[in-house]
Amino acid sequence: MPVRAVVGAQWGDEGKGRIVDYMAQKADVVIRFQGGDNAGHTVVNSYGKFALHILPSGIFNPDTLCIIGTGTVVNPDQLEKELSELEAAGVTTDNLVVSDRAHVVMPYHPRLDGLEEANRKDGAKIGTTKRGIGPTYADKAARFGLRMGDLLRPDHLHQRLKSVVPKKNRTLRDFGVPPVDVDELMATAERWRKAVGHRIVDVLPATRAAVRADKEVLLEGQLGVMRDLDWGIYPYVTSSNPTAAAAAVGAGIPAALITDVVGVVKCYSTAVGGGPFPPEDLSPLGDRLRDIGQEYGATTGRPRRCGWFDAVSMRHASWLNGFTALAITKVDILDHFEELPVCRGYRLDGKELDAIPYTTDLERVEPVWERHPGWLSDTRDARAWADLPDNARAYLSHLSRLAETPIRFVSVGPERDQLITMSDA
Repeated sequence: MPVRAVVGAQWGDEGKGRIVDYMAQKADVVIRFQGGDNAGHTVVNSYGKFALHILPSGIFNPDTLCIIGTGTVVNPDQLEKELSELEAAGVTTDNLVVSDRAHVVMPYHPRLDGLEEANRKDGAKIGTTKRGIGPTYADKAARFGLRMGDLLRPDHLHQRLKSVVPKKNRTLRDFGVPPVDVDELMATAERWRKAVGHRIVDVLPATRAAVRADKEVLLEGQLGVMRDLDWGIYPYVTSSNPTAAAAAVGAGIPAALITDVVGVVKCYSTAVGGGPFPPEDLSPLGDRLRDIGQEYGATTGRPRRCGWFDAVSMRHASWLNGFTALAITKVDILDHFEELPVCRGYRLDGKELDAIPYTTDLERVEPVWERHPGWLSDTRDARAWADLPDNARAYLSHLSRLAETPIRFVSVGPERDQLITMSDA
């Protein structure tokens, strides 16, 4: 069986959670390969509606081994909170393990994240969720990081903290806030060890065994390519790589074995956070799109910036990820619009571009629009391609051509069964 990766094709918030939830019904292993609890996946199924921030969306299938992978950063408090919420709803969580090599979001990381964002001038604000993700990844790269496996080794952890904490306290003092204390951090770490320590394991043997046994393995990313640390709209990006190539590293699977990459894309565009966003619609139509689509961040509740489909970012994502299929979500939201703009390109200094330019140039581009007729009819009960209105099929087919990728899924609502499957997946 192929190893499948499910990744975002835009700025994040594309609906990856509902696609992974559906695909995980047949998966043997689901691995969250990067990111932290700074973005949420909303899942609606028979158990209820959930906003998952660090748990893999496959958690609802009790027969699926769910792994929080090595490429992630984990806040154990958030992990414990999500597990408690699911267990209260009757969801079995015995199938979850956490890589001992994943890095820990320590209590000082969110503090530093918030202080650094507050210290940026308005025009330079990243739009961070202040969950400490950036500082945690920064410590990982600088080799100051602490890993989940350290929680199981208190003596080693204590030595590491004695080395790291003075550096953090110097920074906190620069901001004029109280320092952190090693003993208090050790007490927090002990609480975490008791709560989630039994889940912390070396995940590579189980991953390797599943792949070698030809099991169905599903890799789940967070955010989208436009927030990628290297290929996104830097510096308005996340601190990891939400691309299919990074899935191999974060999950511990040879890249050549990932042969199916599903790009999840809304049939319009949304973004949370700062930076250029060419397809944004600041008119009342954009407000209407937000209200109908209930476009508010699953993590922060912030209103999402809303606009229309962006073919340039789609081509960018398709090339970088090597999409083999598309999952197009929230088609039902467009039921209410008479005309559907599509950003086919950007214009910069009088020249039309069909690629993503450098961020400072992207801030100056003007979108080049084409317009398509809407369908003004209800698609929420469609369960097959033929059930969709003619104009809906024409619009979606056009998006597929722009992406140079075939459609596999079309989502017409949040419920698990509100999904049109175009081929056997």
